[in-house]
Amino acid sequence: MTAPSPAVRRRSGRTLLLALVLTTATTMTSTAASAGRPTHGAPDFGPNVTIFDPSMPVGEIQQTLDAAHARQVDNEMGTERHAYLFKPGTYGTAGQPLQAKVGYYTEVSGLGASPTDVTINGKLEVYNRCLADGGTGNCLALVNFWRTLSNLSLTVNAAGQDDCRSSANFWAVSQAVSMRRLNIGGGGLSLMDYCTAGPQYASGGFIADSRLPATTNGSQQQWLTRNSEVGGWSNAVWNQVFAGVEGAPDDAAFPDPPYTTLETTPLSREKPYLFVDGKGRYQVRVPAAQRDSRGVSWADGMTPGRTIGIDDFFVAKPSDSVRVINSQLARGKHLLLTPGTYDIARSIEVRRPGTVVLGIGHATLTAVNGAIPLDVAGVPGVIVAGVTIDAGLVESPVLLRVGRQHGHNASSPHNPTTLSDVYFRVGGPHIGRTNTALEVNSDNVLIDHTWVWRGDHGVEGFTEGVNGDSDRWRTNTGRYGAVINGDHVTATGLFVEHFQRYNTVWNGEHGTTILYQNELPYDPPTQADWMNGPVEGWAGYKVGDRVRHHTLYGGGVYVFNQNNPSIHTENGFEVPNRPGVRLHHIMTVNLSAGTIDHVVNGVGDAADMTKVGVPVYLARYPTP
Repeated sequence: MTAPSPAVRRRSGRTLLLALVLTTATTMTSTAASAGRPTHGAPDFGPNVTIFDPSMPVGEIQQTLDAAHARQVDNEMGTERHAYLFKPGTYGTAGQPLQAKVGYYTEVSGLGASPTDVTINGKLEVYNRCLADGGTGNCLALVNFWRTLSNLSLTVNAAGQDDCRSSANFWAVSQAVSMRRLNIGGGGLSLMDYCTAGPQYASGGFIADSRLPATTNGSQQQWLTRNSEVGGWSNAVWNQVFAGVEGAPDDAAFPDPPYTTLETTPLSREKPYLFVDGKGRYQVRVPAAQRDSRGVSWADGMTPGRTIGIDDFFVAKPSDSVRVINSQLARGKHLLLTPGTYDIARSIEVRRPGTVVLGIGHATLTAVNGAIPLDVAGVPGVIVAGVTIDAGLVESPVLLRVGRQHGHNASSPHNPTTLSDVYFRVGGPHIGRTNTALEVNSDNVLIDHTWVWRGDHGVEGFTEGVNGDSDRWRTNTGRYGAVINGDHVTATGLFVEHFQRYNTVWNGEHGTTILYQNELPYDPPTQADWMNGPVEGWAGYKVGDRVRHHTLYGGGVYVFNQNNPSIHTENGFEVPNRPGVRLHHIMTVNLSAGTIDHVVNGVGDAADMTKVGVPVYLARYPTP
């Protein structure tokens, strides 16, 4: 089956349609699924980790995963977290494939040293959610957030599915979802679910270190694929970016289609992963940083890097106090955060160079009493991966800080501090307040896929304004999304949305961003609420006035001022007009409310109501 042509994506009305579903979902509770038998030699990962081994009946595993999906498919704002881990071996057969769907706050990962050590014969999928007409209408993937698939081989087997569902392995997702270290064959991959009623919109996404078959992009408005191999790519919508990808499409015809392709990735480091070695011991592999890399890291054997035994980690559970966690870190332990939600009333302090903080199953840190949940010292080589950080009721100055703004920060270009799959939320499941979500003060930092989100919808019970937006503007306060003060900081996959001033401020020198996606806030009540001094609005991407060298590849700023469609924003991007500050393939787009008057620095046409869903592109800035 050929996927239909993608329609223009609009998010209007999304919050209203979700309200009943979200309110219902947050009342659900669940007990972690059991694999049915104990796993010999496994550390105590707590009740929210299920480990499968290939001796288990396929039907038993299928039943466990089906029950998990039933609990989590609509649980967007819930507190349940879970990881399903597969020990090395093969799962599913030609006649009895393992076909599972992945819901909210769910990680599905292999425990092999290589992705080829774990093989799933079957499918691992995410479908559209249908939010109207009794679950048959308004079908979309726009809010399919927070899930992970990694470190396994998938031999696509659609036995028993209907003609449309059998046409591909569907992965219809939006932000805060990663696919890493995958080896997919036997069938196609579709990032759009074209088997439901419309509108079928999707807003992803991120793939890294993976070997992929022919892939249908479909309605995905933006996507970053990094250090991978692809057997083909169907199309682009607004902003499809490839870095270090074998088989990536050529971008010479930009913006028709709107591809951005870099032959190599300037700086990369793959996310740490848990594995079981040949003697049954649990280990964490910590990949080394690479420069000017291309293709998968595991093509010639184990990914280059170092291995840390699980005994060198403090395996934390939500019941553990921050005092205990900090004591273990001070003693030289690394930190593994098991699935769950952690209330953080004082900072988790990472002070030692080379420390690894690895969350599994979307472990979530929630600020309490205005705390900074995670504070990383200005030391080299720290890695934070797989962690979500939520603002709390009392305003925090920042949710994750890397280095001190006016302190001494040591760093290494060969061993950069790295943030991988680190996500932020201000509002959504509960009221949240922060001045800044992410603040990077150290030099030589790599941000490899983040979603920094001030919620445009949630279950807080707001009523005033369109979909409660006036209440949201006053209550869920978040001024800045990402503030980058360090030099030589690289971001691969920087998604920042809905903050009340600058979504991203980049003050450091020699910064590089590869794919930037931003939506301006939906909820300013009036133009007076959305003023930067005499300037109408705050640019979605701001490079500091003193910066002399900065590079951006593939950036988009979107506007949907649903609470007051008359609001204007003067520029999508605002940067110093210097030859060393270069923007490649940037755009603005109107999602049916509000206006962005120019793309960058007064250049480019307006993204207004005459161009709904039609981007305004600039191939480069400064323009020739």
